[in-house]
Amino acid sequence: MIYGYIRVSTDRQTVENQRFEIVEFCKKHNIEVERWIDETISGTKEIDKRKLGILLDNLQKGDILICSELSRLGRNLLMIMSILNVCMIKEVEVWTIKDNYRLGSDISSKVLAFAFGLSAEIERNLISQRTKEALARMKSEGIHIGRPFGAKSQVVKLSGKEKQIESLLMQQVPKIKIAQILGVHRSTLRRFMLSLHLLSTPQI
Repeated sequence: MIYGYIRVSTDRQTVENQRFEIVEFCKKHNIEVERWIDETISGTKEIDKRKLGILLDNLQKGDILICSELSRLGRNLLMIMSILNVCMIKEVEVWTIKDNYRLGSDISSKVLAFAFGLSAEIERNLISQRTKEALARMKSEGIHIGRPFGAKSQVVKLSGKEKQIESLLMQQVPKIKIAQILGVHRSTLRRFMLSLHLLSTPQI
């Protein structure tokens, strides 16, 4: 299926310019958009709070997502890379008009896939190193890391799930959602992440 995605930041901005660009592009390539998705929302909003997030969940192998430019997908590089990575994993093509960008099965896309994987691996290693340093610091300060005898702290539920938390953070899953997935209160997740220096501020 071919999807046309349109995003504007405010009601004052019209979607018609983007729609016109996509329609004219499709005419030149003898294709037709089968489903339109448009929304008025800031590109800095988390993906799961946008229609784009629902679309990404429903995309299937062979689908094509067309938008006027990459900035319509997100307002920062990390978010755009995350979205493109999801599409690449699902074998979905992404076409943009102004950027003349194509994400598919060609060599350029494979190079981009390597860049995604390398970036994710570097970030995982950095998080893992910070975790090890935090544990070593706590041990040197005499802080007991394991579960105290007789205690029933909910934080213990998260022990051994550091990798899962790191992976969810890499996918930009909201921390409230991560807490729900792990079956703990968000304050429990916050305390656990703070103890391992995975959270820069005390807020979730």
